[in-house]
Amino acid sequence: MDPKAIQELVELISRSQVKRLEIERKDFKLKLVKEDAPCGAVVQVQPATAVPVATPEAASAAAGSVASAAADASSAEGLYELNAPLVGTFYSAPGPDAPAFVKPGDRVSKGQVLCIVEAMKVMNEIESEINAEVVEILVSNGQPVEYGEVMYRMRPL
Repeated sequence: MDPKAIQELVELISRSQVKRLEIERKDFKLKLVKEDAPCGAVVQVQPATAVPVATPEAASAAAGSVASAAADASSAEGLYELNAPLVGTFYSAPGPDAPAFVKPGDRVSKGQVLCIVEAMKVMNEIESEINAEVVEILVSNGQPVEYGEVMYRMRPL
């Protein structure tokens, strides 16, 4: 990806409500994270074969998502809500003629693919963060999703 395209992405993210964007190709990985600081966004580019490096921002984000997950899990109904991690188009199956990854009533394991969210022609597999039973799928195939929008409600196992 050329530097001009990266700069355009940084500017686009800084003007939008998107907090995080990750693009992964076979030869590189681009991760944009919008901070509350005035600088706007942090750009991290690394080869796809590189070992992931834990940054203070990533640790902070992980701690925030764990706290958020705990809050969601303790909702009135005791259901865990899985939110869209990025803006894009929701796909319930790996292809147009393929069966859905999951349907209500299915039991899923942590790390199991639940859906795909396409953003900027990149297909992002969204995995379950917990072992659970799918109670409700709140978005339809091909529907646009916003960052933070609830996609699934699941009963923790």
